[in-house]
Amino acid sequence: MNHRLTPLAATIVTLFAAPFTLPQIALAQTSPAVEVLPQIIIKDSKPINDYEAGKSTIGGKTPTATRDIAQTVNVVNRAVLDAQGVASLQEALRNVPGITIGGAEGGQIGNNINLRGFTARTDMYLDGARDRGQYYRDTYYLDSVEVLKGPSSMLFGRGSTGGVINQVSKKPMLNDANQITATVDTNGGVRTTGDFNRQLSDTSAFRVEMMAQDVKTTRDEMTNQDFGIAPSLRFGIGTPTEVTLSAMISHNSDMPDYGVQSLNGHPVNVPRNTYYGLTDDKTVQDVAIVSARIEHKINDNLTLRNQTQFSNYITDARETAAQKVGTLVGSVFTPLPTATTGNYTNLPMSQLSVQLQSHDRNIHDQSLDNQTDLIAKFDTGSIKHTMIAGVELSRDTYNNQGYTRNNMPVVSLIDPVYMSTPSSVTTSIGNLVESTANSFGAYVNDTVELTKQWKLVGGVRWDRYQASLSNSISLPAHVDQTVDFTSVRGGIIYQPTDWQSYYVSYGTSFDPSLEQLTVTSGQQNLAPVTNKTYEVGAKWNVLDDNLSLTAAAFNIEQDNARTQVSTGVYTLDGNVRVTGYELGLVGHLTKKWQVMGGYTKLNPFIIKASALDGSQGKVLANTPRHNVTLWSTYNVNKEWEYGGGMVYMSQRYASNTNVVSAGGYTRWDATVAYHQPKYDVRVNLLNLTNKQYYDALIPSDGGRAVPGIGRTGMVTVTYRF
Repeated sequence: MNHRLTPLAATIVTLFAAPFTLPQIALAQTSPAVEVLPQIIIKDSKPINDYEAGKSTIGGKTPTATRDIAQTVNVVNRAVLDAQGVASLQEALRNVPGITIGGAEGGQIGNNINLRGFTARTDMYLDGARDRGQYYRDTYYLDSVEVLKGPSSMLFGRGSTGGVINQVSKKPMLNDANQITATVDTNGGVRTTGDFNRQLSDTSAFRVEMMAQDVKTTRDEMTNQDFGIAPSLRFGIGTPTEVTLSAMISHNSDMPDYGVQSLNGHPVNVPRNTYYGLTDDKTVQDVAIVSARIEHKINDNLTLRNQTQFSNYITDARETAAQKVGTLVGSVFTPLPTATTGNYTNLPMSQLSVQLQSHDRNIHDQSLDNQTDLIAKFDTGSIKHTMIAGVELSRDTYNNQGYTRNNMPVVSLIDPVYMSTPSSVTTSIGNLVESTANSFGAYVNDTVELTKQWKLVGGVRWDRYQASLSNSISLPAHVDQTVDFTSVRGGIIYQPTDWQSYYVSYGTSFDPSLEQLTVTSGQQNLAPVTNKTYEVGAKWNVLDDNLSLTAAAFNIEQDNARTQVSTGVYTLDGNVRVTGYELGLVGHLTKKWQVMGGYTKLNPFIIKASALDGSQGKVLANTPRHNVTLWSTYNVNKEWEYGGGMVYMSQRYASNTNVVSAGGYTRWDATVAYHQPKYDVRVNLLNLTNKQYYDALIPSDGGRAVPGIGRTGMVTVTYRF
């Protein structure tokens, strides 16, 4: 692979050479206990202000040391979220290299994440249960966000081509603690949250988190009014049988942002705040997720666990996008003939206009998921086993009623008029998609400890996915699909010392064509797309176990990708391959200095595709070759904390045809905080240099790009009682 590292990436690479270039005595230098800043007390193996989580539930369905997971795992915990003033899942994932953001596209709304080049739209989880709804996720009720990279259908069933994202919610604890926060920013936004934990008895507790916000950005017309509540009740804590009942209820009333159009192969060069929608656009979402989890410890070596989750997602979307660029003479609009190739033209921007288009729909999505796991620890001679066997059943229903607004206005490209929907605009009812899916999965995974140095990980899962879809207008009118698939997972872990871990792993996944329960004309009779990954990596815990370093090289291949051979006709004859490597570090460099960062190098190529697709030999959409994340804070004393970080992303393309590209960028952030036993005051500065960059890319209409936030200051006050 021929490439040149950025200076910061080269610095990170140098850090990872430490285990091999420094004497072992330097790696084991003594580090005093980490100072614990005053916070709500949560019992854990590490102080809650520590960036290094140490364990994750995402790699084995039970809390597992990250060094014992034979895949790349990133954990963004509460300490990082608080230090950065993070309020959304999208902002939290900026800390994870290899992740990019997609915009609201077609029938998709909410968090649209690409992971190592592949969409993770349906690979979102909440406490290990699939959270497939299309909504904008907040972080007020989360303890951490976990990312497992690489195909993992053996653990999670369908999907997970690039990996999965698991949101870990806060749990009731055996102590009384209350905390409220208030945030204001320089854009005029306000936000408040509350976190109240009450011990009810020696074995039970109740906790409730709340959030309300009126958010504004540096984009014109962008304003979001949201509120949410997440209560949970936990009893039987510390006893053989523990029960957790929880819920998350939210209401979002947000202004949608479909970004700016492309011109001459790049996002049009207009001021960041330029807005192309209508002022009465709105995306209203109501989400309710309730869960019941029962865990019974039969004995010291056998545990039975059952989790049931019901999710209800309702969306009313009235959204407008800049569709076509062209000329307006009188009342006659003529689109540019080069729309599909990047809107190339010699005309000055002052002579160009934009035709607006509606993206309106009402979506009702429901899911019922039940998982039962048996976790057994046993020995066969001198060999130790940790085995998880389980079954999963789920039922999904999805209704999407589309609407079309006709006679939409044409506005200037460089100076669009901000207006509500004109009286001349009429609305017609579009296609209604009604879908259902039933799935069943059975799996078993065994982690075998041959010796203190060698571990083997192996698992197999069988899934049956049955989906049915009907259209009121579009064709086909009705389709049914039944898919059976067996997924496997295997790995070898070598740990010569307690601070080193080396591994190789292999995993597979599958993606049915009706996985998203939306219109897939021409694809409904195809077998699932299958994916496989090979990964080799190393994990080191150095500086007296205070700093974790990771390195991994991987290859993900999709050798039967869907490709269109004629209008509405697809075959499984494509090939997509993503190779690359990732470096990461998290933890303490000294007792007062914390750091979290990573670097990903990707080679995301479409090896084979049809001539009609026009993407053979091209780079996967919205997938940068280089991505660097870095965040660091330093505690001068018990009161004062300083820090900051950056995100670097190289050039990306809006679509697989590579006709529209967004340039690379570096965004710098900073923070300063003052801590007292009862309160904290924190100032966060986002995008210090006011860099104009593009946050999300959208492939449709030739390729659109959503500008990122401009320079913004935030002040957050936290009070504990």
